[in-house]
Amino acid sequence: MKIEKEKKLVKLMIEIYSKHHDKKNLEDNEEMKELLNYAYLRLNKCPFKDNKNFCSKCKIHCYQKEMREKIKKVMRYSGPRVLLYHPILFIKHQLRG
Repeated sequence: MKIEKEKKLVKLMIEIYSKHHDKKNLEDNEEMKELLNYAYLRLNKCPFKDNKNFCSKCKIHCYQKEMREKIKKVMRYSGPRVLLYHPILFIKHQLRG
């Protein structure tokens, strides 16, 4: 269940980033679709599953260096803006962390 919520949040963050930086919807942005698929793959393979914490606080770094840099950039931009797009999801995420 927690993994599905994480997937919903990461998709929203990538959509926010894509709309602002590339002026594209996620469906039209191959780079961001690739990042989203990669994030889903990593979440599906997370060894902690429903006991996971934030990836940034994890002792195991599952992401390849290039993808880790991309997702960090997306999260730095989108993180504060999630509150505007989906306040309930933002609050629930903050309470989990």
